[in-house]
Amino acid sequence: MPEGEGDGMGGTTPLQTAAALEGDFSCIAQARDLAADFLSRARADHGLPVSARAMDVAQLVVSELVTNARKYAPGPALLELRVAGARVEVSVWDSDSSLPVARAAEPGRVGQHGLEIVMAVVQSFEVHREPVGKRITAGIALSDNPDAEPAMWRNGGAR
Repeated sequence: MPEGEGDGMGGTTPLQTAAALEGDFSCIAQARDLAADFLSRARADHGLPVSARAMDVAQLVVSELVTNARKYAPGPALLELRVAGARVEVSVWDSDSSLPVARAAEPGRVGQHGLEIVMAVVQSFEVHREPVGKRITAGIALSDNPDAEPAMWRNGGAR
């Protein structure tokens, strides 16, 4: 798990970490732990303003994205966490080139709400096809900001 030494806010090396995720679904808990440890170190070692909400949201987003990667894509996945300005970017690569689509709201549906949840709590959301597979990147504000709207609200979603 390489990690940069910079402050993530203009330093020469960005503050980041990454992990290859293989095996069974136990890697989901490992990914959440990595996110919590990364953000705790960003706060303690680099003085970044990581709120409790940011910590919780980052772990939720990591859990949902890694769960989808393990569930729908064969082979390994890659989790990357990076501080970019006042945000943490959670990026998950997997080997399936099919792009995810948030489903329409169905109150009776059980499960398959992960992407809807992610889009409701992040400030940015991008999906890109890669030469092999795809990469999903979600941006989460490090500090609480009542003016920051989740990505789905800015993109015309219901409030």
